Amino acid sequence: MSVGGVISQVSQAASDARMFARFAIGLPKFLRNPIRPEQCSELLKERLERREEFFLNLIRRAVYENPTSPYRRLLEASGADFEQVADMVRREGIEATLGQLFDAGVFVTLDEFKGRQPIRRGGLEFDVEAGDFDNPLLARHFEGSTGGSRGSGTRLVIDLDLISVDSMMHSLFLQAFELEGRPMALWRPLPPGVAGIKKVFMEAKLGKGIERWFCQNSHQFSPGTFKYATFLSYALHMSRIRGARFPRPEFVPVTQSERVAEWLAVKVGEGTPGHLDTNATCAVRVLHAAKDRGLDVSGSFLRVGGEPYTCAKAKLVAEAGCDAASHYSMGEAGHIGIACADPNNLDDVHLVTHKMAVLQRPVTTSSGKFEALYLTTLATVCPKIMLNVAVGDSGVMEERKCNCAIGKLGFHEHIHSIRSYEKLTSEGMQFLGSDLLLLLEQVLPSQFGGGPQDYQFVEKEEEGVTRVQLVVSNRLGPLSESELLQTTLDFLGSRARENRMMVERWKEGGTLVVKRSEPHVTKAAKLLPLHILPKER
Repeated sequence: MSVGGVISQVSQAASDARMFARFAIGLPKFLRNPIRPEQCSELLKERLERREEFFLNLIRRAVYENPTSPYRRLLEASGADFEQVADMVRREGIEATLGQLFDAGVFVTLDEFKGRQPIRRGGLEFDVEAGDFDNPLLARHFEGSTGGSRGSGTRLVIDLDLISVDSMMHSLFLQAFELEGRPMALWRPLPPGVAGIKKVFMEAKLGKGIERWFCQNSHQFSPGTFKYATFLSYALHMSRIRGARFPRPEFVPVTQSERVAEWLAVKVGEGTPGHLDTNATCAVRVLHAAKDRGLDVSGSFLRVGGEPYTCAKAKLVAEAGCDAASHYSMGEAGHIGIACADPNNLDDVHLVTHKMAVLQRPVTTSSGKFEALYLTTLATVCPKIMLNVAVGDSGVMEERKCNCAIGKLGFHEHIHSIRSYEKLTSEGMQFLGSDLLLLLEQVLPSQFGGGPQDYQFVEKEEEGVTRVQLVVSNRLGPLSESELLQTTLDFLGSRARENRMMVERWKEGGTLVVKRSEPHVTKAAKLLPLHILPKER
């Protein structure tokens, strides 16, 4: 190893040690002061009333006073200094200000945000890395990863204060869906994935607990995972000392969904139907397992996320006699939307406008035309600073008053029909569109022949489970499907360290299959690299 490599490892080890020390000191205080439901409502009202103040405080400290911020360079190029932005916010509001900044070139694409492409705006051009968008104001309590929940996985630094803020909305969600007091289980990955551990801490902050934590990945001790195992062991030990119900994780791969179904059936038999938190496809796997084994899981509640909650999935939930709801979240920001208990649409969510602002603009990609969502963080507790960041999602936005507990508190902005247009999504795992293009246009043609017109990814649902087909033109003649799959998965797994977990999940679930047929062509005679079949209704 080079001297530079040794220095880098030593520096990372020192950073990890400081982070663990902050976590070790911060966790007891976090657990010692749970938030009551009435406090959650009061604090959320205050944050709604002061959102403009919080936003201006954030961009002043994290952007204008941060010489390394990419947003600072974009704002300087647009000619907007802090006083001008502050004046616009006070006169016209946050969203109108963000729209004007967007038109002046102050926005970031998904590939730029991931550090895959340099930022180019007119004559301005500069390189960026994913870490350039880290929030410099965080206490940095522990490090995790999105695990691909938004494109290829991104390393995240998580602040316990973010979990405290998101736990307030979680409290409203529990009230709105009458879930308080019901036994709860997770089927979420262990760290470095963040979804599971954040939910455990969120429940603890509310003075509640989780009965079982089923995890799709096992903890294999290695130099790369040791710090996560240490962090998890300490969290388990300290939580029990403080009286928090922190369950010991149980390895349950996606091929053993019957174990989760059995827990739900036991809870139904005890007269207290359970509340399961997992991704949408895993929830469907559980329902299939219950049906195949004759298990009664009726009355159970499924909180799903990580991929679209479609009509086909909802039909299976209804047939099982269960209820379900879907949030809209991402590791870089935490909650973006919380499920509405009085919905007009299947995946209707309340925008968490106390900590996020959303701008919508039309965008044309290789997959078609969409109303893209651009996100801006308003609170200092988010892992990443976001200022008009495209996250590869589209949706329908509307302002509507509803009768659920969240709407009554003043959250009137809704989004529904949320879909990814730059990512393949299944089993809660997602891959960036730019990686898919490189694979289809260069990697596969160079090894198996043909050109970009001969390969296509197709996303579809089979019995509620999201599947991905690699469509290969028949004109290429006989090909080894096993080699095609192996090449595809090897490439996707090599694009980022965190992608390896996604590839393993796809292998376990048999998510990716080869289909020999001609790629789908649009009415405009376009062959798109990613084709999403119409939703089942």
